[in-house]
Amino acid sequence: MRRVFLLSLLLVSSLAHAELAETDWLELMPKSDQKALELMPEIDHNSPEATGTFTEKGGLKQSKGLPAVMYSNKTVAAMNGKHIRLGGYPVPLETDAKGNSTLFFLVPYPGACIHVPPPPPNQLVLVRYPKGLKLDDIYTPLWVDGTLKIEKVSNDLADAAYAMDAGKVRVVEDADL
Repeated sequence: MRRVFLLSLLLVSSLAHAELAETDWLELMPKSDQKALELMPEIDHNSPEATGTFTEKGGLKQSKGLPAVMYSNKTVAAMNGKHIRLGGYPVPLETDAKGNSTLFFLVPYPGACIHVPPPPPNQLVLVRYPKGLKLDDIYTPLWVDGTLKIEKVSNDLADAAYAMDAGKVRVVEDADL
């Protein structure tokens, strides 16, 4: 009996320390938006959409003229309050006194802050990470674990449909792939 209890305790302990399964970015987007993206014509950097995508203030906000799905802030209610692990790339917003990023957008592809068009708001997550993380390169992929919230965020840089209070942020390593 004591042995079964100890084995159960060990199993629970090891499961608590196991990493969460990766959440796919498409899980943050309603099925109707996923379908609209599939049907959307290819946008390249030489198209009319590529010019003027950034606002006069600069940033990730969409300009007029793109398909409606590119402005979507529709969310998936089942994701609200869910503890997830999401992989992506940082767009730093605030740093602490040591230069560590404490507030950043997480985006699904590298260079979203300079490529056009930027992702829709339901594909941007504002990450709050008070512990801070030294970010040397925005092209460095990250794993972010935390509680996802449906939260509309709008600032001069971007609009996001989700926010996350991160408990853990780490750089993706070769062994993860």
